[in-house]
Amino acid sequence: MGSKNDRTGEKGYNTFGSEMIIIEYRKWNDVDIYFPEYDWVAKNRRYSNFKKGEIKCPYEKRVFGMGCVGEGKYKTGENNRHTRCYNTWNGMLERCYNEEYRDRNPTYIDCEVSEEFLNFQNFGYWDSKNYYKVGEETMHLDKDILCKGNKIYSPDTCIYVPQTINSLFTKNNKNRGDSPIGATLCKNGKYQVRCRVYNFETGKSKKEYLGYYETQEKAFKVYKEFKERYIKKVADYFKNQIPTILYDALYDYEVEITD
Repeated sequence: MGSKNDRTGEKGYNTFGSEMIIIEYRKWNDVDIYFPEYDWVAKNRRYSNFKKGEIKCPYEKRVFGMGCVGEGKYKTGENNRHTRCYNTWNGMLERCYNEEYRDRNPTYIDCEVSEEFLNFQNFGYWDSKNYYKVGEETMHLDKDILCKGNKIYSPDTCIYVPQTINSLFTKNNKNRGDSPIGATLCKNGKYQVRCRVYNFETGKSKKEYLGYYETQEKAFKVYKEFKERYIKKVADYFKNQIPTILYDALYDYEVEITD
């Protein structure tokens, strides 16, 4: 039997703007609330929180207007800190849907997250199957080593890579201007070629200078040959520590003048 102050059927909106309907009112601190947009029920809530709009639905797209936390075992935080998995997921959404971030990092313009990965629980499951560690390396979520030029974060295109590998594909488009990748036009009219390489013994990187060339085409050819050999060298260094699919992608990687 319902309360003498039965408020079943009462409607309201939470602070996020989602419609809420009381579908069961047993007493003031035991109310079931239905979210029609998401076909989801919040159970055993306080009526006062309903009135204040403080009831949340886990399927509301609260993360950069696109992502939802969902329902499941994967936690957003522990011990008053966000989990590594949640930080990775949040960062992925930020790169794709935060305008200020894209303005600072234009390489992420037109990038997006697949429908499946917009739900944190789905991403958490994928992460639990695919995350691994390589020594003291920071692990990065990558979307375009397996599929060059890819703009979509999805279960089929993403892979975790050590920072050293990920840095192989960092581009400095601002400084190179209209020159091809790896080349810089100098005041003498020639193109200087250089490539950043990592010393595994010292743990530091440096720029390897590869000479000056009269034409863009020659400069790019020198850079391409050196960079592809270097990528294979790095792949061999990590061979027994990374997934085979990543190793194969590195060995097959081709540097193009349009990069």
